[in-house]
Amino acid sequence: MAAVTGLLAAGALALSACGGGSSAGGNDDGKNGRPGANAPDVKIKVSSKDGATNASINDTGVKATGGKLTEVKLTEAESGKDVAGAMSSDGMSWKPGVQLERGTKYKIVAKAKDAKGRAATQNSSFTTVSSADSFIGSYTPDDGKTVGVGMPVSFNFDKAITNKKDVQSHITVSSSSGQKVVGHWFGTQRLDFRPEDYWKAGSKVTMKIDLEGVKGGQGITGVQSKTVSFTIGRSQVSTVDMKTQHMTVKRDGKALKDVPISGGSPENPTYNGQMVISEKLEETRMDGSTVGFGDKGKTYDIADVPHAMRLSKSGTFLHGNYWADASVYGNRGTSHGCVGLRDHEGGGGDTPGKWFFQQSLVGDVVIIKNSDEQTIKPDNGLNGWNMSWSAWKAGSAA
Repeated sequence: MAAVTGLLAAGALALSACGGGSSAGGNDDGKNGRPGANAPDVKIKVSSKDGATNASINDTGVKATGGKLTEVKLTEAESGKDVAGAMSSDGMSWKPGVQLERGTKYKIVAKAKDAKGRAATQNSSFTTVSSADSFIGSYTPDDGKTVGVGMPVSFNFDKAITNKKDVQSHITVSSSSGQKVVGHWFGTQRLDFRPEDYWKAGSKVTMKIDLEGVKGGQGITGVQSKTVSFTIGRSQVSTVDMKTQHMTVKRDGKALKDVPISGGSPENPTYNGQMVISEKLEETRMDGSTVGFGDKGKTYDIADVPHAMRLSKSGTFLHGNYWADASVYGNRGTSHGCVGLRDHEGGGGDTPGKWFFQQSLVGDVVIIKNSDEQTIKPDNGLNGWNMSWSAWKAGSAA
């Protein structure tokens, strides 16, 4: 609320400045509702209204007219933690450098001056939309990344989406290659996008998320609004043949290297199918009890598996192996379903495991064939390429 001055009964003058509104310098009392002669020309507007309880987590910002902002401070009301932000080069606007948290109260103090140096201040406090009343989608890949040709855009929503058509229609994915991109729903909380064939090498993919205010279902509204772009790198597709226990690596359609491997044992065969590297880890722990291979202490538990690349959500990796005898590579499967490459403990030295890790991007394709196991499910990892194009399109709500 702005400061109020006015003439009261019997000529008695009362001046007041109360509440969390704006204040301005100057000596004129502004009688009869007219601004004082020294009132600043600058006006400050905070996009999130003072006292709001369902403010946007994206659109909070400050603008000045008739002058320039000199300082803006945004803090979390409860913790007092400052929220970093950026002033425009002309000093006319400011916005946070990060997306605000849901269900959080914030306080903002904005200061500005006009051309004559007269100052004004605007105070505002607001609370962002609650988690219970909103939905948000975590997605991959992130903005600015370079990924392999098999990388889909994958959304995982924190609430079940029943209004799938509206939600999907407010997410658009396009490629500089001109490839048609279609979304496919896996259940009510996951939405992936891909073209019919792998992305064209070197193309740029842009994802526009316009979910602010979109109804996702009964009582939940979207809060995201941003544009994300990523680049498709060179084309690398590797084929693992379980009959020969070898992997052929192709780069831009040309054979790059043949690598001996050790896949799943006859008792624990590796999935067939087209798989996408979804995660790269220099070193990780692998515990069979976490993926259904017996009780803890009665199965494998390796604390320092080198050069691990995830192929499925259920625990299939292509990784370095230093504990198996060198004679198994290229000859027989010995794993619990992963694909092992010869490596050294600690990941050092010149080994096939290290070489392939260094040559690979998240989003690269690994095709596994001639295994006695079934084909991997399309939603087990980022593996929607194992679904026909007609079936993929049938899962679109748009």
